[in-house]
Amino acid sequence: MVSRSDILNANVLIVDDQDVNIRLLEHMLSGAGYVSITSTTNPFDVCELYRIHRYDLVLLDLQMPRMDGFQVMEGLKKIESDNYLPVLVITAQPTLELRALQAGAKDFISKPFKVAETLARVHNLLEVRLLHKKVHNHAKIQESRVRPSILPPV
Repeated sequence: MVSRSDILNANVLIVDDQDVNIRLLEHMLSGAGYVSITSTTNPFDVCELYRIHRYDLVLLDLQMPRMDGFQVMEGLKKIESDNYLPVLVITAQPTLELRALQAGAKDFISKPFKVAETLARVHNLLEVRLLHKKVHNHAKIQESRVRPSILPPV
């Protein structure tokens, strides 16, 4: 089980080349009680930011100049070690939704944003992400307990 507090304290990164979209999403999320929100308008920063902070969710615009969201997702896939890429794509193009999901996004939100839908999708994805992390960490602990000792008997 994941608590509401855990979800509201999860690390979220917003990536959009339009500052107005970032401000709107930040306002929506902070208004709903989310406290750890980072944002960037530069898609070239995303992989390094993710490498350092291991965000629980990345809200990623698909259509950006010089580097689109699909290219960003490819970069993120190369550094995500537990094979769960926590990306919620943002698009104004309904024709890109299926392609985004096939490229590894977990869900999408459409522009213009619907507040209730956006908050529900963010909450649900964060809940799944945090549960995934708990299971992944539990499996690592169990694996370390089962490993035979490499030390010779005394």
